[in-house]
Amino acid sequence: MNFEDYRGRDATALAERVAVGDITADELLDIALGRAEAVNSRINALTLRHDALARRAIADGLPAGPFRGVPFLLKDLYALLAGTPLTNGSRLTPPVPAPYDNTLVGRFKSAGLVIFGKTASPEFGVNISTEPLLHGACRNPFDLTRSAGGSSGGAAAAVAAGIVPMAHATDGGGSIRIPAASCGLVGLKPSRARNPIGPDVGEGWNGLAGGHVITRTVRDTARMLDALAGPEPGDPYACPPPRRPFANELGGEGPRLKIALVRKTPFDTPLDPQCLAAVDDTAGICGDLGHRIEEAELSFVGEDVAWAMLTIVSTNLATDLGAWRQRLGIDPASACENVTLALAERGAKHSGVEVQRAIRIVQALARGFGRFFERYDLLLVPSLAGPPPTLGLFDQNDTDLDRHLALVSAHIPFMPLANMSGCPAMTLPLHQSSENLPLGSMFMAPFGGEAELIRLAGELEQAKPWFERVPPEL
Repeated sequence: MNFEDYRGRDATALAERVAVGDITADELLDIALGRAEAVNSRINALTLRHDALARRAIADGLPAGPFRGVPFLLKDLYALLAGTPLTNGSRLTPPVPAPYDNTLVGRFKSAGLVIFGKTASPEFGVNISTEPLLHGACRNPFDLTRSAGGSSGGAAAAVAAGIVPMAHATDGGGSIRIPAASCGLVGLKPSRARNPIGPDVGEGWNGLAGGHVITRTVRDTARMLDALAGPEPGDPYACPPPRRPFANELGGEGPRLKIALVRKTPFDTPLDPQCLAAVDDTAGICGDLGHRIEEAELSFVGEDVAWAMLTIVSTNLATDLGAWRQRLGIDPASACENVTLALAERGAKHSGVEVQRAIRIVQALARGFGRFFERYDLLLVPSLAGPPPTLGLFDQNDTDLDRHLALVSAHIPFMPLANMSGCPAMTLPLHQSSENLPLGSMFMAPFGGEAELIRLAGELEQAKPWFERVPPEL
């Protein structure tokens, strides 16, 4: 198998080739490493390599999981892989090997994946572009002057560039879906508590954050969800289990859905006309498939949700930096970027009463979406407010926090709603701009409704295929 053969198959197909003996896991890893050597100096997607660990895992015998032998990358953000360090995109984090795997990483291993490195994240994952001072800018393979998105920018760039067919990603305010939309990929944020987040914590960012993967195909997303989903001991709550495996949702004729098309952002910020045209075309395809489209508004989303989101993120960041200060005896101000520090400083000023108010606002938003989805099966919106922006726009070392936050909010007007409500949301790479840059369309489902998202995504993938749409050769 050469690189073009490798890139022409998704993770499911590569695992099938390993299973029948057409290629070995070592040979697939050779191709992935060769591709990384060829392109990473230009896209800057990988921060850490674990080649020897990957070879040892293969030699010791990989589990007979659904992705046995497929090369894979973890996000360099609190992804504990025993014996390897992480940086969290920050100059503050010491390069200390992790003492154990966290639960999600253990499930990746059980799926048979061959983990050989980690991908770039902005500092502590609090930016929508991946440009940390520690590692430098991660570049979009479709245009090296553009952002690959964040915070899972390295994961998306690595998949889009063909290093791996899918990669680990996390999402606390859009961080799976933003880079997936920016790099022409499939990005699913599962329902709250669908995938495990332990063993050390019960929830991330008070339930806003969780992990999954960025892929090129819907079936890889679905089959990976089957491999990862399910509670672990000590979880504070659980997501309703699926009726059947998520992969079984593909290929069959399901019920026709009532889909709400929303073309106006919650705070009436502008949307690029190309993004509106893309989502309108997506709605048209859904209509052609027999689904019912009805234009709607999110009138129940109030101005206070932005405050609540910022309060939860900033107080969690302040807690994390305080823990690092206590552990290392180092003042974060000596190592962290300006926006990180300013956001944490703002979080430290919030009282416990304010944090509780923020949580109640988030819970009220979830109730609002619950009632919304009594009338509609799915929500359809533009993934982002515009095409991938040029690097430097979302500078995490900016000295003006409010300016930075305003720019971020304007680019991702719909993204955090799924995190705050706990609902699953999925961006699909159905369109491109006039400059051949990816434009995503995002669907959101009721809590626990990944099956409906996957079923419709499979229909759209058949109706308007995107797999062959890869970046220009790097």
